[in-house]
Amino acid sequence: PVMAAALSVVILPGNGCTPVRSANWYGWLHDSLTSSGVKCALEDMPDPFQAKEKIWLPFIREKMGADENSIVVGHSSGAEAAMRLVEDTKVKGIVLVSACHSDLGMESEAISGYYNRPWKWDQIKQNCDFIVQFQDRDDPFIPWETEGKVVADALSSELLLTSRGDHFMTREFPELLDLLKDKLK
Repeated sequence: PVMAAALSVVILPGNGCTPVRSANWYGWLHDSLTSSGVKCALEDMPDPFQAKEKIWLPFIREKMGADENSIVVGHSSGAEAAMRLVEDTKVKGIVLVSACHSDLGMESEAISGYYNRPWKWDQIKQNCDFIVQFQDRDDPFIPWETEGKVVADALSSELLLTSRGDHFMTREFPELLDLLKDKLK
């Protein structure tokens, strides 16, 4: 009998988050997971400010090892990277934090390349066993009705909707850690 490979977690940051370990909850989550024996990838991303898809996706696959045994956690621009990745890469699951589907009319977001074509919602759903989405009604950057809700509806996400008003830009994120521990069982 073939032993199932252990699951790993890949953390994809938002754009501008460098050095990544000291940004938001990324380093805290990485350390919390690795200290409990979970393999976890967290890397300073190439092209951290524009977060271009053509640079990030090969890096996520080849250097961070995202594959069918990975849970990919993406925050903000990292959520869009996770969705584009899973259009053609099988993973165990994705956890989206403050996801959107458009460039919000901002050239600084459009330059990434994630928003220049329709999303392959059905492929994303087929290529992972679960999709969880943390979204905030009061997110200062990502409107709920026109962005987060559209993603949640298109992906039939397991939606965890909050009213925090902080774009999940905090030092710790215990709800996410608890969710991942549950999914890693």
